[in-house]
Amino acid sequence: MLENRKVVAVAYDGLCAFEFGIATELFGLDRPELAVPWYEYKVIAATAEPIRATGGITIHASHDLRHVRQAGTIVLPGWKNKDIEPPVELLRAIRSAHAKGARIMSICSGVYVLAASGLLNDQPATTHWRYVEHLAEKYPRIDVRPNVLYVDNGQTLTSAGSAAGIDLGLHLIRRDFGSSIAGEVARRLVMPPQREGGQAQFIRYPSITNDASEGPITSSLTWALANLDRELTVAGLAKKAHMAPRTFARKFVEETGATPLAWVLTQRLRHAQNLLETTPKSYEQIASEAGFSSIETMRHHFRQALGTSPSRYRKTFAV
Repeated sequence: MLENRKVVAVAYDGLCAFEFGIATELFGLDRPELAVPWYEYKVIAATAEPIRATGGITIHASHDLRHVRQAGTIVLPGWKNKDIEPPVELLRAIRSAHAKGARIMSICSGVYVLAASGLLNDQPATTHWRYVEHLAEKYPRIDVRPNVLYVDNGQTLTSAGSAAGIDLGLHLIRRDFGSSIAGEVARRLVMPPQREGGQAQFIRYPSITNDASEGPITSSLTWALANLDRELTVAGLAKKAHMAPRTFARKFVEETGATPLAWVLTQRLRHAQNLLETTPKSYEQIASEAGFSSIETMRHHFRQALGTSPSRYRKTFAV
């Protein structure tokens, strides 16, 4: 634990000021009220070039990469561009620190720095939902988890979008000092010590019909969207498209990338989400209008797909 308390946040040109601020807020503030030996926090410069952060801020870091190799915990805020390779010297320093037992924590697109080091190969990781497909394509050896808020592999830790860096940081504090201390830090941040669910609940998906070609399949989808409260079967949707069920199912997957029943479930969830956000309707009404057979069924699918419950979803997103 003593070495883990030596925390460095890496600053590089194009730095995300918010994510850098998260690292400073979590690990860099003095917390005498906690009566525990808090973290020793330093900011290091990844290169000798000027460090310009978002919002027109320029940062001067008084420490260099030698302090990365001496750190017990390394924080990598969002990387400036997913198509730009991180500095070789930084990657070497990260690998060296990892070999000595250091923990490396990335926030949002900071995962690209960690991924480029090779330390995430054959391990699960996450990042902002906008980057998950690109990350998986660029680094196929990484087991990219798209729906979680963070992943803790012990020495390598990754978070989803920017705010999920707070969740991961609190998780790390909980590992180091226990739930009581983590709860005190969360209280000072005015946020829950541990959020429920994953980032799937925050994703806005485009309608699948936007990608479907014009024709009988699209016509069937349009009808289904207007009749989600009805029982929707492959046979019934195929009939609307004037096609045999097996032919319809095959062409449906070709045009939408999903099976008919998986597509219907996704549309039911989206409709229920919209009703929870924009109406005061009861959960019974919403379940019925979205086509779920019961409230329990709706709750089950919310948990499975979104990692949260309808009631918590409404509390978070209701207008």
